[in-house]
Amino acid sequence: MTHTPPLGGFQEIDGRRLFAHRSGGGGPAVVFLPGASAVGLDYFGVQQEVSRFTTAVLYDRGGTGYSDPLPLPRTATAVATELRELLLALDVTAPYVLAAHSLGGFYAHRFAQLHPHEVAGLVFLDALHPEWDDFMPPAASLAQAERPSPEPDRAALREMYAELRAAYPEGLREALVEAKVSDEWLRAGAAERTGLTGLAAELRAGPGLPDVPVVALTVAGAGRTELDEAKTKLDAAVVSGFSRGEQRVLTGTLHHRLCFDRPDAVVQAIRDVVGRS
Repeated sequence: MTHTPPLGGFQEIDGRRLFAHRSGGGGPAVVFLPGASAVGLDYFGVQQEVSRFTTAVLYDRGGTGYSDPLPLPRTATAVATELRELLLALDVTAPYVLAAHSLGGFYAHRFAQLHPHEVAGLVFLDALHPEWDDFMPPAASLAQAERPSPEPDRAALREMYAELRAAYPEGLREALVEAKVSDEWLRAGAAERTGLTGLAAELRAGPGLPDVPVVALTVAGAGRTELDEAKTKLDAAVVSGFSRGEQRVLTGTLHHRLCFDRPDAVVQAIRDVVGRS
């Protein structure tokens, strides 16, 4: 690890350091599960709002962000087990509301399979689900997403990251943006995405999920592309499997901008699940 977090701290799990930042108090605690190429502090803005009414925890998976490096990709079981050990070490009491963005949806799914009595609710933030390929057009398949991407324009990335985090404290914003455009962090994000089909197969082989309160936020553009329609149908099918499942379709934002453009919708979904649990 070559970057120093501007806030938060480390917890040693199995001889490795995991970065975590805890805020607020009360329960059930909300735990944010980042997407690929995202880290815990990317959700700092919504964490601060959630911490007004309950405990809110950000963290970086092993091998990503400020946490110590690990070979990537990893199994969903390894990530879910690591998260549970971290929450126990932090003395954050179960059950938890898992707020999972993008790839984090796979890991939240596995956590709920392995520890159903420790999950109070689920908030899916335009998340991946193991049924993804059943709904998506071939060009948006998990196998396609695993393919290497062109070298990013780092200047453009830096500008976008800074714009999205304009409301963050200056020291936090600058340190986070510089780390996010580093070779180390860009490689980690790309490496995590190479294991998507294996993760989906792992989850499909596991048990069903506990019947807990669920809200799925689906990002769909105003133009309603084929991908938008497929995601909307997928999330509708996912929430139909829960007696207290609800889908909310959001326009006017993009997948990677959800928590920045629509923090109101994200926080309200979390508040509702916390209240229903």
